[in-house]
Amino acid sequence: MNKLANMRHWPERMSPNFGMSRSSMGMPQIMHQPKIAPQGPPPISNPQPPDAMIHYTFNVHFASDLAGPDTEDILHSTTDAVLRWTHPEDAPDDVPVWQLPVHTQNVENLRRRCEDITNNPMPIEAHLSATTPKNGRNQVVTVTLSGTADCVYKTRETILNETPSLMRCTHVDVDGHLVADLTEGRLKPSVTAFLDEVSKFCGVDIFLLGPKLTPLEDGLNGGLSMRRDQRWRVAIYGDHISAEHAKSRVLIKIDQLLGRIVDAVQIDLSVQPLLCGRNRKNIKHIESATNTAIYFPPCFSHAYGYCPPGALRRNPDEVFITGETPEAISQAKARIHQILTTIRLFVKDVTIAMPKIDSILLGRMDKVRKIMETNSVFIMLPPLASRQGTIRFQGPENLHVERAIRELMSLAGQFYHASWWINQQDPRLLPSAQEIRALLSDVCANSDADIAFDKVAFTLTGSDEAVKEALQVLSDIKFLTTAQHQIRVKIELANEHKEFVSGKKNGKINKIMSHCNVQIVFDNFGEYNFNIDVLAHNYTSMKEGLTLVEQEMPASISFHVPDQYHKRIIGIGGQHIQRIMKKHSVFVKFSNAMDRGGMGRDDDDSRVDNVICRTPARNAQNLELVKTEILEMVDREDSEITTQTVNVDRLYHRQLLARLSEIEVLEKKYNCKISFPSTEQASDEVTVQGPQWQVPMCADEFLGMVPDKHEVVLEHSEPLVKFLESPEFLQNIVPKLKSQHEVQLSVHENTEDRAADAAPTVTLLWAFTRNNAGGLRDAMDFLHSQFATVGIEPVVIKGAIPRPRSDTFEEALQYFDSKILQHVAAPVATDAPATPTFGEDLVRERSNIFDRLRKPGSMSLSFLDRRKNSSHSTTNSFFKGSANVSKTSLISIESSRSFNADRNPWNDSGVNLPDDDNNPWGTSRVFEPNGLIHKLAIPMGGDSTPRHGTRHSGDSGRPSTSHSTNSGYPGPLSGPFR
Repeated sequence: MNKLANMRHWPERMSPNFGMSRSSMGMPQIMHQPKIAPQGPPPISNPQPPDAMIHYTFNVHFASDLAGPDTEDILHSTTDAVLRWTHPEDAPDDVPVWQLPVHTQNVENLRRRCEDITNNPMPIEAHLSATTPKNGRNQVVTVTLSGTADCVYKTRETILNETPSLMRCTHVDVDGHLVADLTEGRLKPSVTAFLDEVSKFCGVDIFLLGPKLTPLEDGLNGGLSMRRDQRWRVAIYGDHISAEHAKSRVLIKIDQLLGRIVDAVQIDLSVQPLLCGRNRKNIKHIESATNTAIYFPPCFSHAYGYCPPGALRRNPDEVFITGETPEAISQAKARIHQILTTIRLFVKDVTIAMPKIDSILLGRMDKVRKIMETNSVFIMLPPLASRQGTIRFQGPENLHVERAIRELMSLAGQFYHASWWINQQDPRLLPSAQEIRALLSDVCANSDADIAFDKVAFTLTGSDEAVKEALQVLSDIKFLTTAQHQIRVKIELANEHKEFVSGKKNGKINKIMSHCNVQIVFDNFGEYNFNIDVLAHNYTSMKEGLTLVEQEMPASISFHVPDQYHKRIIGIGGQHIQRIMKKHSVFVKFSNAMDRGGMGRDDDDSRVDNVICRTPARNAQNLELVKTEILEMVDREDSEITTQTVNVDRLYHRQLLARLSEIEVLEKKYNCKISFPSTEQASDEVTVQGPQWQVPMCADEFLGMVPDKHEVVLEHSEPLVKFLESPEFLQNIVPKLKSQHEVQLSVHENTEDRAADAAPTVTLLWAFTRNNAGGLRDAMDFLHSQFATVGIEPVVIKGAIPRPRSDTFEEALQYFDSKILQHVAAPVATDAPATPTFGEDLVRERSNIFDRLRKPGSMSLSFLDRRKNSSHSTTNSFFKGSANVSKTSLISIESSRSFNADRNPWNDSGVNLPDDDNNPWGTSRVFEPNGLIHKLAIPMGGDSTPRHGTRHSGDSGRPSTSHSTNSGYPGPLSGPFR
């Protein structure tokens, strides 16, 4: 933005008669362009002569905020991976993530590429700019191309397809005994050799990391507790296509280590989504019936041209199948062939503006993938930056194809196109090419919108917010505002909303045009969408008119209500729903099974959103009120549809899919839907969706199908062994634990693990189901009471569960100097599976096993100590929870692990305060029952605030309000509707 300051006072050198007349250079001439396909939009800019010089600036998405792994977790890394993803030893402590060697090397490679383009004989120049925008967090890399239009677009295509953009990190969890010999304390050479081979073959960096903390969720109450996951992690860094390729090969290798057989089958890429079925229903049935795992390739590898040097792409038509026996794989192939022979194909081509296709490829592919899985439709997008605007949809039914098209066209409506026309005749009065490039680079870096300049107009494309930010930056340039100019913004919207936006007899639009002095034109260009063109002669009018148009655009919310309640909600003659609609100024529409395509078409249709509430964006705050009133007329068991996620080991999903008939009975019992992740995702998250009063019970019963276990290691003693072998224990205590606490107890004498005095140990193995994890603590307390009855005091070596933290202020009593109020003992820290606290033995065990396994020369402990982590987290990465745990919870976990039990209870920052002589706390008198007077420390005002750093947390600790963006639909919109 500093460069813009030098441009905002551009001439004053311009004459009063600066611009052309409106008739000779006005915007209406855009309407007289050559016609294209009926479904496509009109061209977004004037056709340029072959030798016309243009300047085009775009962002290169390097994912510069992607941090590397923590060096303390690394057990093995592929060649030079540590050097690329960690900072050198002499780097400062506050070095940003974008200065990692891998990110700086990518920028330098692109800079050299731009220099080669500039120096070649082609009439084109390429200039790179790497800046830190006003937010100051991540680096933004922009490239400005100057030359003829054809050369600029071809060069842009080359750069985007030869640059490792869209970098990401994906993880695969693996059991430690599969990759390491834990008894000897070394990694298996075959595993490390395989990781090195995959790294070279796919062009990615791979790390083998230690275990992490994972949440353990109870079924009914949904409470989370943390435990150390026994699985290790394989972290894969690279571009998104190469990372998915490497991830699939790692998953297949894990199946081979588990004794499975691997085979492959050739299936055309365009048929694979149709084979999977809606929400991968067909594949789940095949996997459950044959006990196999089927791995599909990425659906959009054809749209991205980048491939790392020396690496190979995965064959997009090759599908891998792993199974226990060759017969199981043959059965899976036969079922796949049977489905393929019954598939009918419905194909339709749709045209979308070319810049919007690039924007979707660079930022919305997760949503496109979701559209494909939901509708079982293959969407063939053109290659990135290829300047092709045709998208092909292929599905098994015309209904599903139409749904997918409408969803993708709605996605395209999230991107705007704008132009800023200058009525300038004399090119000598225009800024120099160098000044134009500096301007375009700054606008692009600070708005994330692509921007082009072609002598008389600035053209902007990008998301709605990006385009509006770019227009605001341009409005600060005096050269642009003093000259005669015209601004045009094009918004894309579905045809069904045309009358909704325009109002009766175009009343809304006419009022906006007269109030803001803008011109609004509805441009019909296709079967599905239309354009709203907003034109103005100054930025202020454009901003005001565009804001009002956006406020009239539809804001909607959809949800599911069983069809049998529709008549009750609508009322006789529609009186109930009419009253609600008039009260909140919201339009409500119901759709039944016939409207969705007929009865018995698909079970998933019974849970789709069949009620939609629509209102102008300025009235969006009433949508939640309407939804609440409608759901009040629905019985409790069929209330609002909600979603709950439970974590189950991904490898155990195969055993659960083998019991698919039991799961279907469970779904019908609670009217819920249980969804497993795809095999390629390798995720532990299972989704339970249904009525909000039924989902917790369904999740609880589902977790009852998932076994779990916990080991408690005790020091060996003769009285203990005698009691555990007694008939009283075997015939009374063990059955009582099973009947009262739903926990199965078994005893194992372990001669390998040793205590500190080299005595043998005894292991108590507690087996339970996940929904009864909360009863483990009560069962252990019951057993300890039985030990106390017979006079046995067992010494717990590993696996003890401390009592839960009470809700009283007992930990604060140590700060009251009294003989009556006793000090509370520090909590016992353990590595139990159902406790959020972890002790020294956990950290010590982790450190020992890590040190033993770091044997390769490139991964020596001294080498890792000389590297710095790329993240700025104040806590150890070993205690980073999953995405389901807030930063506040993680800080609480780390604070509870502190070895200092005398921490000030009022200090929640995790930083110890100074001693009493330097403690800035005031004193007060407290009268005790015995008549003694003692001093009580209380916080004072002013400078008496404790001196400690602020807590870094992304959670304010407050519950969400009705105006929070995290709860349902947002409250009153402070900005334009998106």
